[in-house]
Amino acid sequence: MWTVTFIARKRGYCLGMNRDEKLTRPTGLPPKTKKVNGRAVISPSEPGGGTWIAVNDHGATLALINWYSITAEVGGKAVSRGEVVNAVSAATSPDSTDDAIAGLPLSRMNPFRLIGVFPMTGELTEWRWDLKKLARKNHRWKSQQWISSGFDEPGAQRVRGRTYRHAQKQKSAGSVEWLRRLHRSHLPQTGPFSTCMHRKDAATVSYTEVVVSDRHARMGYCDAAPCQSHSVSFLLRMRRKQSNLTSNPPVPASSLKRTPKRTPKQLKSV
Repeated sequence: MWTVTFIARKRGYCLGMNRDEKLTRPTGLPPKTKKVNGRAVISPSEPGGGTWIAVNDHGATLALINWYSITAEVGGKAVSRGEVVNAVSAATSPDSTDDAIAGLPLSRMNPFRLIGVFPMTGELTEWRWDLKKLARKNHRWKSQQWISSGFDEPGAQRVRGRTYRHAQKQKSAGSVEWLRRLHRSHLPQTGPFSTCMHRKDAATVSYTEVVVSDRHARMGYCDAAPCQSHSVSFLLRMRRKQSNLTSNPPVPASSLKRTPKRTPKQLKSV
């Protein structure tokens, strides 16, 4: 039960992620900065140490969602999928992510989809593990969304996808404030299919936001349902490692039209 929204920009990107969980699950811990294979990494975490999203000092974000459309599960005790992002958090390209995934005990992990955003190479990549094979899919560098739900995944994808497409028509589409409004949305009505999800036994329990420019990467975090707060706390920021690349691949004209131009000053102050 997750929603990830990626917003493409000419220089960098922003990304929002709702974490939906059973209300009985332990509360996640706010982001911290740590060193992984010599790189600075920012990520929130489970009390047990796993995580669902991370950004590193090369501006790369790795985010994991459960893949409920695959109903098969590991027999016996499974290894937490929270270890996947920990393992790949220092990756700076799809190939280095492949190398990190190769060291994981995938046969003991339940199905997942891993999204990788690599601004230094201008690549947006997804890995899908279905208990039989690991598939890698390259996406165009354009704004898009990923949705999962243990309640009704096709239904959630259909309804939340419609909310996202309607929101893209707004003049403010692509801004950080627009992203926050989208992730606290209860359209078409509060329930299991709204982006900010609420059920008797489960709900959106946190919102994580990543903003990457050509110089900095930062992570913001709300440790509750985003509808309960219009601000993002626990802001952590780090300087990006320099790259020979000066910009990402061209963003489609339709995306540029919807994405207001933002100066470094504006990005810093949000």
